[in-house]
Amino acid sequence: DVQLVESGGGSVQAGGSLRLSCEASGYTVSSYCLGWFRQAPGKEREGVARIDSDGSLRYGDSVKDRFIIYKDKNTLYLQMISLKPEDTGMYYCAAQDCAVQALGMMDVHYWGQGTQVTVS
Repeated sequence: DVQLVESGGGSVQAGGSLRLSCEASGYTVSSYCLGWFRQAPGKEREGVARIDSDGSLRYGDSVKDRFIIYKDKNTLYLQMISLKPEDTGMYYCAAQDCAVQALGMMDVHYWGQGTQVTVS
């Protein structure tokens, strides 16, 4: 099994910054590609950013140039700047099959519990 524990969410004003963290553990964690998803109230969960197995980075169109995903050992980070009210939502860390070559919900094997981000 893989365990994913997010932290770092909170409430900020528009234009502010936050950094989310996800501590990943488990015997098979290195077998997956880690990424961030989010879900706004009343909307479907969407991919935000992901690190591919070759180190390539994927970003959703709405967060490019504002969010940065990176990893340090077994901790995944999402640095968010210039936050907008539409970035509000629950942010989830996920472990996904690396064969998935897109930023989407396919073949996500593990989810964290989520951390709330509110931008006003």
